[in-house]
Amino acid sequence: MLKAVIFDLDGVIIDSEPLHKRAVKNALLQFGVELKDEYCNQFIGTTVVHMMDTICKDYNLTISLETLFEANKQAKEKLLKEEGYSIIPGIRTLISDLYNHGILLAVASSSTKEEIESAISNLSSENVFSVLLSGTQVANPKPAPDIFLETAKLLSVDPSECVVIEDSHLGVIAAKAAGMTRIGFMNTNSGNQDLSQVNFVVENFEEVDYKFVNQVYLRSKGKPITIAETPRLLIRELTVEDIKVMYTIYQQPKVREFIDDIDNYLNVEIEKHKAYIKNVYSFYGYGYWGVFSKETGKLIGRCGIQNNEIDNRMEIELGYLLDVNHWGYGYALECVKCVLSYAFFELQIPRIVAVIDKFNIRSQKVAERVGMKKEKEFKYNFRNCYLYSIYRPNV
Repeated sequence: MLKAVIFDLDGVIIDSEPLHKRAVKNALLQFGVELKDEYCNQFIGTTVVHMMDTICKDYNLTISLETLFEANKQAKEKLLKEEGYSIIPGIRTLISDLYNHGILLAVASSSTKEEIESAISNLSSENVFSVLLSGTQVANPKPAPDIFLETAKLLSVDPSECVVIEDSHLGVIAAKAAGMTRIGFMNTNSGNQDLSQVNFVVENFEEVDYKFVNQVYLRSKGKPITIAETPRLLIRELTVEDIKVMYTIYQQPKVREFIDDIDNYLNVEIEKHKAYIKNVYSFYGYGYWGVFSKETGKLIGRCGIQNNEIDNRMEIELGYLLDVNHWGYGYALECVKCVLSYAFFELQIPRIVAVIDKFNIRSQKVAERVGMKKEKEFKYNFRNCYLYSIYRPNV
């Protein structure tokens, strides 16, 4: 269960990396060293101690680290006084939404404790963060996992119950070593950072909320995501374990009569679904989902949407089927209405179609009752079929 979200500060909450880079370049100019942007990018995500120590070694400087620290501090304070930090767009809303959902929040940054406290104070969110931890307060800086492990300890949560939001390669490596789920923020001002070890990459926070973060967390743990609920039904992603039950439904003659995409062997169907979880659920965020009875908790069918080429056109196709023992109770109508609402208003899909066998009268009635219109009759998989469609309503 997701219990905590840990934020990096620089480049995630505040867009400070350009200012930090300019500060250290200005500071080193005083000692005759002209640093290039590309050189400075390697220090994104690490501490000032590590940065200055490396610069001294690389440029054979005999200046004390204390002198460099002070020069860098003054250069940074001058720029901050003149310009201040800019807040990453959307981050305030995300922080508020996570906090309102009961998620513990922390900042784990390579900046000093004073810099973290100052930035969070300016954000006006200091009261929502349970922990503010600096890399200077642990034995080893990022990419070592120390800062994230100590943060989890202070929050009294297991590392596996945490999500880290990072913009730097070093931070991502540290979070992975700590055993935490990782969301990478692709901040162009943070340089060309390798975020290949994250579970998901975002380019902005405008549409990132608790639901999104929790879904990334669940996927990282291989757990199914619940899509929606109706008064009688729960709709969620199918797991590999669910396929054994789903397979028995597929074998029912009245169900099998109108479906063509089922393999005759269970082990093959299971392998297909493993790939489906990875390539469809994870990549697109939608697919054919399981329909579960809330009363019994049992899987009674599937309903969902997926990409498909239909009559030489790429479409998003609605599909639904139920265990024959649950026919005639309005379950199909209930789950189809729910899935269409999710597709239109959560996923913002503009058009959805359904291909229905000409002799499948039950499915035709469901499609028509949810507002789908018959577009044409055509051949599909050697069957005589109708193409139904529906468009997202303007609300």
